[in-house]
This record gives sequence, structure tokens and C-alpha cells, in this order.
Amino acid sequence: MQTLRKFHNEKVSDSLVNDLEEIIPGGVSTEVNLSSISRWEIGGMADCIVRPSNSREVSSLVKYLRTSDIPYIVIGSTSNLLFSDKGLRVVAIQIGDRMSDFQIIGNTVWTQAGKWVPGLARNVARAGLSGIEHTSGIPGTVGGLICMNGGSQRKGIGTHVKSVKAVSAEGNLKTFTNGECEFEYRSSVFQDNGYIIVESEMEFSEQKEYPLIRDEMLEILRSRRAKFPQRLPNCGSTFISNPQIYEKYGPPGAVIEELGYKGYRKGNAVVSDEHANFINNEGNAKASDVLWLIRRIQKDVYKKTGFEMKAEVKYIDEFGKIRPAHLIKQ
Repeated sequence: MQTLRKFHNEKVSDSLVNDLEEIIPGGVSTEVNLSSISRWEIGGMADCIVRPSNSREVSSLVKYLRTSDIPYIVIGSTSNLLFSDKGLRVVAIQIGDRMSDFQIIGNTVWTQAGKWVPGLARNVARAGLSGIEHTSGIPGTVGGLICMNGGSQRKGIGTHVKSVKAVSAEGNLKTFTNGECEFEYRSSVFQDNGYIIVESEMEFSEQKEYPLIRDEMLEILRSRRAKFPQRLPNCGSTFISNPQIYEKYGPPGAVIEELGYKGYRKGNAVVSDEHANFINNEGNAKASDVLWLIRRIQKDVYKKTGFEMKAEVKYIDEFGKIRPAHLIKQ
């Protein structure tokens, strides 16, 4: 696979950086420590991260990279990603703070894909619109939320999505209707179609007084803080709940705890004492340590239950290949 450089002591070419700067003024960074942008605070050095500010820039960037045969990946807030200790040798397009504009007119909300979800939930609540409260504790961007049809309390954001603008692998902008998004529980068409979500329009028909909405959101946040580790860097739930395991043995955290893994460590990667489905970084943990824990836990769960527990975490190797973490063999 083509990469931005062959050796770690090489630099990304000045000509490439200049080209990218012309497309994304002020949004190009080289030699970025991935641990500085990772919610897990884990990862090596990335050759180049590009942060567009609008859909036009995303379209132009993708067309340039495709024409130049330069590999790339797309990331958001990194809330379910584990970066390689070797870093990243492809361009990373990060949809984040530079794409976080929004506008509320009546009961319609327009937002760019990089808007922080808890922030959007608060803004919508202040406008007296109800229906997005369940997302108030979800750490991520709107693009990721829509891609996963994310939410809590068995709800999904897709219920309120009117349309989505996204950029294809060829760099073309397309608007998807709600039906074309193919929303299902924690699923949408964007998980497989190669499009980059850049904007969305949502509608909220129910109105409430802001204090009532705020109280509901605060209760959701209190519940999350009581259940989930907050103090140390982690990536949220490590494993997906398997319905077959759940029916017989309970949720992932309970199964892992029953196997005695609370507090178990590899290096500075440690299974949380508060919730066994979380792996904390106690300081300078390595991706290899996290992967070792994931594989060991998965094997022991299989021995106990006869079922495979799959990782919710996605691992990104140095060449930009993204795979579920439990599939990575070391």
C-alpha cells in the first residue's frame, strides 16, 4: 500500500503540504502525536491530519486525494478508536471543531457533522425543542451519531433526521432523505457506503419548557456518571453486548467481572474497577497492551460461555486499515 513516507525519519513532502493548505487553509497539521487527539490518549505519530471547515473543502480534498492516489481515512472525535503505536502513514481527515456550525429555525435544526453531540443537545434544549435529550451524555460528533444512529434509552437520532449531506468516495456531494439513510437500531447506510457525512437537517416537533428538558438531561448525565468510569482516559464500552450471552449470563461488564478481570492490567492498560467493560489508560498505555487484554478477555469469555464477544472498539493500523479490535492478532 502506498503511504506518505517509507521511513519514520522521512518528512511528508512540502509540495503535498502546500497542496493541502491550498484546499484546507489553516487546517493542515503534520507530525501529530495521536495520543493528543485520542480519547484513549494512545497512539504513535500521524504523518498528516487535515481538518476541513465545510462541505466544499471536504469535496475538494477527497477529489484531490483520489486523483493523486493518496490514501486517507476519516475520523471524528475518536470515541471508539484505538490508534496503532506505530502511528499513521496515511492522511487522516478529521471532522471536528472546524466543522461545528449549527442553526435553529423554528423546529428545524441544521448542523455540520463536526458538532459535539452534548453541545448540540444543550442548544436544542435551550430552544425549547424536545427529542434529543437522550444524546446528552454521548461523547462524539453529529456525523458519528448519525452514522451509528446513536442514542440511549433504546432511542436513535435517525427518528429526527430529515436529510443528510455527504461526500462520496469520488468527492461528489449528495443529499440523502431520511428513507435513503436506512436507519435501523444502531445502524445506517453510512456504515458501508463510503460517504463522509458533512451536514444534517433535523426536525423536532415536540416542545417543552427548557427547565423540564434540562432536568431530564441532568438525570441522564447523573445516571451515566454513576454507571461509567469518568476519571481516566478510556474509549467507552470495549465489547458489544451479545444477545445470546446477555440472556444466559448478563451484559459484557458482568461476564468480564465474573471472570475476575476487574483491576487486571497489561502495562498501564487496566480493566476498570468501576465497570469491567471499560479499559482505562493509567498513563502511557500502549495499543498493544489494550489489544492483549481484549484478546485474552475474549478467549476466556468464549471458554465460559461458548459464544464470541466482539469488540465495539475499532483498531486503526499504521496504514489506515480499520478493523474490530478483537480481530487483531499480535
